[in-house]
Amino acid sequence: MSVIYNRVALVGLGLIASSMFWAIKRKGLAGQVVGYARSQETRDTARRIGLCDVVTDTVTAAVDDADLVVLCVPVGAMGTVAKQIAPHLKPGATITDVGSVKREVIESVGPHLPANVHFVPGHPIAGTEHSGPESGFAELFDNRWCLLVPPKDCNPVAVARLRSFWEGIGSNVDEMDADHHDLVLAVTSHAPHLIAYTMVGVADDLGRVTDSEVIKYSAAGFRDFTRIAASDPTMWRDVFLTNKEATLEILGRFTEELFALQRAIRTGDGDHLHDYFTRTRAIRRSIIEAGQDTDAPDFGRGQSAS
Repeated sequence: MSVIYNRVALVGLGLIASSMFWAIKRKGLAGQVVGYARSQETRDTARRIGLCDVVTDTVTAAVDDADLVVLCVPVGAMGTVAKQIAPHLKPGATITDVGSVKREVIESVGPHLPANVHFVPGHPIAGTEHSGPESGFAELFDNRWCLLVPPKDCNPVAVARLRSFWEGIGSNVDEMDADHHDLVLAVTSHAPHLIAYTMVGVADDLGRVTDSEVIKYSAAGFRDFTRIAASDPTMWRDVFLTNKEATLEILGRFTEELFALQRAIRTGDGDHLHDYFTRTRAIRRSIIEAGQDTDAPDFGRGQSAS
């Protein structure tokens, strides 16, 4: 691959940004990568491990002369960051993000940006339960999907360039409307995370099962829940507060399905349970056939996408 952007600024240096940096370096997609994190401790860590070519102490210095600016901060902070960097953006630069909610990002970031830059919201659907600058690795995005959500009046050349960048990083790339994106992610990510948090919370609150028993006798299903529930609490707080309507819609449907399963268990309706589990099992097979997971058991020990 050749250089796609001369200077890339990563604002926020957690799992996604650090993985982006290593993936960019793997393929030589940028002439220089500049990073910024609000925390001095995170900046010090980034410098120690060689994360980014330059780590700046201010966000404005990071975006100065950048051809691509990637907002890798929690969704709730993106509007504030956009307001800070707006006067310092290079004309013709592309601004994107990695947030898992898109309507809120468009509404909170877009109004702050000058007319002479290109705003192309994005969402790489990849991650682990780990966070922080030391958690990143170049292969995180390989064969995972990155969704771009360009506004209708967005420059098609800027969109195509960003698509090439994500493809160079290793992603499959698709485009999607913001509201549809938020509904799809409520199904595939947001509601499942909330359910995982809830199940782990139930185990924690159930006095008749001790903490040591939960840890000692954890079966694979509960271990998967705990992996998901170990994700960054700030990020997920912001996700639920900013994708409220879609998440509540999916949780409402989930509740209806759960009541139906409760009724089947209570009444001994084995046919309903068997048919339901057969149908849902097919979804798992489709995910494996699509190359988004393997059928090899790792029993919670491998690095998994979330």
